[in-house]
Amino acid sequence: MSIRHGLLALLERGQMYGYQLRAAFEESTGSTWPLNIGQVYTTLNRLERDGLVRSLPEHEGGQRPYEITDAGRADLALWFVTPISRNDRPRDELSIKLALALTTPGVDVRAVVQTQRSATMRTLQELTRLKYTSDRPEDLPWRLVLDAMMFQAEAEIRWLDHCETSLVRHRPAAPTARSGSPPEVVDRADEEAHR
Repeated sequence: MSIRHGLLALLERGQMYGYQLRAAFEESTGSTWPLNIGQVYTTLNRLERDGLVRSLPEHEGGQRPYEITDAGRADLALWFVTPISRNDRPRDELSIKLALALTTPGVDVRAVVQTQRSATMRTLQELTRLKYTSDRPEDLPWRLVLDAMMFQAEAEIRWLDHCETSLVRHRPAAPTARSGSPPEVVDRADEEAHR
């Protein structure tokens, strides 16, 4: 989720100033995505520049509320009906880390997998505990965010299991004298056929 569209969705509820937006955003996501107040005001400035929100006169307390514009409503409506693509999401650091661990001399890849699995299991246990702390109807948005995080953690654990199985099957060939060349992979069936 982009902060931009999160703030637009919150402003669709009514006028709010920065600190209210930050609190509402964190409440909506169950504090799983904490926002820095600087991020909120930077995003509001961009939204205002793009004509998606407008700032209103300051209140007596010095807070400046913002409201969504018609262009902001149109942008928000488009966001809600547009599917999120896997290509739109940040690169998966874990898969890149494991790919690099496989090709970096001296790295115990199995230890990297085990360390990540343990951390992900702890995260999954904590998310499960959090999920059952409340079942009030108003907590449904927060619980749905937790569910998504739990499913992602479960998928990561399954993928790590797959990685570990692949590592057991993987038998790298002895390094060749050619520097910079990838090691030659020996097909066992092919090797047996030539004997």
